[in-house]
Amino acid sequence: MARIMDIVFDCEHAPALARWWVQVLEGYNVAPYGPDDPDPDEDPTVLVLPGPEGGPRLWFTQVPEHKTVKNRVHLDLNAEDPVAELARLTGLGARVLWETDGLTVLADPEGNEFCLDKD
Repeated sequence: MARIMDIVFDCEHAPALARWWVQVLEGYNVAPYGPDDPDPDEDPTVLVLPGPEGGPRLWFTQVPEHKTVKNRVHLDLNAEDPVAELARLTGLGARVLWETDGLTVLADPEGNEFCLDKD
């Protein structure tokens, strides 16, 4: 039986988008770099690790093409205080795309959609 190892984001600039998601997700951090690794600001692939509570790893991979259509897969987030979290996310640079009864659909700085549960 398979298990999720990574959720992969194709992106234009992996280091910036990885650092943005680290600010969004509690407990997540960019994987440590060693002395022989590429410059962390120029690395075309950046791994983001979950904290001690676990979760999937996030892998950010630079690709040459720009995002042009709606994501087929996205993250759904929740928070103890959805109103405050929405303000925090938009303060970090997320854009609100639309709202439904139970969800706010947002986009990260590169346009990848994700949802915030309102309840």
